[in-house]
Amino acid sequence: NGMGLRVYNIIVTVILFVTLLFANFAEAVAEGRGKAQAESLKKTQKDTKARVIRPNGFEEIINASELKKGDIGLIKMGEMIPNDGEVIDGIASVDESAITGESAPVVKESGADFASVTGGTTAASDWLKIEITSQPGESLLDRMIAMGEGAARKRAPNEIALTTLLVSLTLIFLIVI
Repeated sequence: NGMGLRVYNIIVTVILFVTLLFANFAEAVAEGRGKAQAESLKKTQKDTKARVIRPNGFEEIINASELKKGDIGLIKMGEMIPNDGEVIDGIASVDESAITGESAPVVKESGADFASVTGGTTAASDWLKIEITSQPGESLLDRMIAMGEGAARKRAPNEIALTTLLVSLTLIFLIVI
C-alpha cells in the first residue's frame, strides 16, 4: 500500500512540475510575440513617408513621425496612411487589415460616417486628402506599439495571483512529501 501512495505522489509531483513549466513557457512565448509585433509596427512607422501639402500649395515628402496635428496629407493609391486623420477631400477604399484584421477594404470619404482614417492602413484605390488629427506619438499605431512592449512589463492581477497560487501549492506539496 505504501508503494502505491509513493507512485501517486510522484505522479502528482510530475503533473505539478509540468504545469509550472508550461505556464512559464506560455508566458515567454506571449511576451516574445508581443515584442516582435511591436518591433514590426515600429519598423512600419519609421519607414513610412508622408506627402504633405503646405499652405502655399507645394507638396513636400517628409517622415511620418514629423507630422503635426493640423497638417494636410495627400495619400495616393497603394500608399500607407502616415498618421490618424480626417478625410477632407477625395474618396478611396482603405485596407485596414493591418489594424483591424478586416480583410475587405472600407470606403472613406469626407463628410461621411467613415471619414476618419488610421495611421498604418493603406489606400487601396484612388486618393485621399487628410487632415492629421493626432499629435506625434499619440496615434493608434503608437498605442499599439506601447501595448506590445507593455506585454513584458504589466501582468494582470489574476495572472499574478495564479502564479503565486501555483508556486505556493508546489512548495506545500514538496514540504508534505
